[in-house]
Amino acid sequence: MPEPGLFELETVVVGQPKRSWWRRYTGPGLVLSTATGTPLGQVTYTDDAHSVLTETSGEFIVRIEQFGPVRFCFFDAADREVGTVDARGLVKGRRLSLRTERGRRLFLTRPGLLYAEWQLTETEPEGGPAPEILGRVTASTIDSWIGLQQYVVELDPRLDASDRRTVVASVVCLHLLRRPPGETATPV
Repeated sequence: MPEPGLFELETVVVGQPKRSWWRRYTGPGLVLSTATGTPLGQVTYTDDAHSVLTETSGEFIVRIEQFGPVRFCFFDAADREVGTVDARGLVKGRRLSLRTERGRRLFLTRPGLLYAEWQLTETEPEGGPAPEILGRVTASTIDSWIGLQQYVVELDPRLDASDRRTVVASVVCLHLLRRPPGETATPV
């Protein structure tokens, strides 16, 4: 039986790879893996505004372009836009507005600054009744000495591959908002 693909899993871990404090690190910016640690893909920063998400085989998944401090667009191998992320509010990493390839609107929202969890919903949490939660993203520090971050992405089985691709790419954007490439400050 073949292994499930990156966008068929209900849990994906996106994190900064372990590295030596003493040597200059030249590997990928982020690594994607299963909950048990099996590598699935990686993110490479090509410059301050472009990132490339590939599978472990090197197969291209999506290119992420950052437009200004709060807007990201995702492009497939044919250079078609397949999703977007917009950050709003004073704290840019608190609420992200996502749009999938099919135009579905999703929101990734953290209830407050002290929370380490973002909830994925189809409606904005502040409007009306409590929204149905379609997933969660939980951030943690995996190496407090150098401040390496890890994000556990839990996705509802009702999300399709396009939705999942957008959510996983948005977690890369969330990390970029919290820890831009080259930054060593504590994440927000």
